[in-house]
Amino acid sequence: MKPMNEEHLAVLRRHMVEVIAIHADLASEELGKAVLDERVLAAMLRVPRHLFVPAAVAPFAYQDMPLPIGFDKTVSQPFMVALMTDLLAPQPHEAVLEIGTGLGYQTAILAELAGQVWSVEIIEEFASLAEALLEGLGMSNVGIRIGDGSRGWPEHAPFDKILVTVAAEETPPALLEQLKPRGRLVLPLGSEVQFLTVIDKDAAGHLEARQLIPVRFSQIEAA
Repeated sequence: MKPMNEEHLAVLRRHMVEVIAIHADLASEELGKAVLDERVLAAMLRVPRHLFVPAAVAPFAYQDMPLPIGFDKTVSQPFMVALMTDLLAPQPHEAVLEIGTGLGYQTAILAELAGQVWSVEIIEEFASLAEALLEGLGMSNVGIRIGDGSRGWPEHAPFDKILVTVAAEETPPALLEQLKPRGRLVLPLGSEVQFLTVIDKDAAGHLEARQLIPVRFSQIEAA
């Protein structure tokens, strides 16, 4: 069988986005909305997910499922990537901190929507591969460093938005400190039971958290 070309892959991406839209509608009661931001869905249409997974699982890249990427880690299912990005609501003028780069798929989605993305990854092999992939796609508004994500990236703080793609039992204090007033942090929170959680910081620095849906993510690691 001959390999898929870009036209085939574009069709599969469109199908993936249609499935995401169905999933969002089905979860509308829990999410409080039935439709995700069109900017997010457009970014999902543009970013080639098959480049951000190992070749062995690339044929499954546009199915709505997590995929293994090595080191006992996975890339999140497309619906979860879209939902977390929608909740974060990154804007073109904003600086976003991402904790857990992986191979860079979520990073690429953020780079399509935000002004600047700073991403921290604890696994050196992931960080170097993600840098190469993002550079190959011409995404010059991304910086990646290797380190303990729970410490954030103080040299570039404060951040308008922070997205954490690994679970924490409690929100790391450094991340709350590095979040700007009127900023937002989205992360999976909990140990045995995790919930996708949105934390908003008001102008006075007070925090308000709300839990949405149960999720299952790898736990955050310390260097």
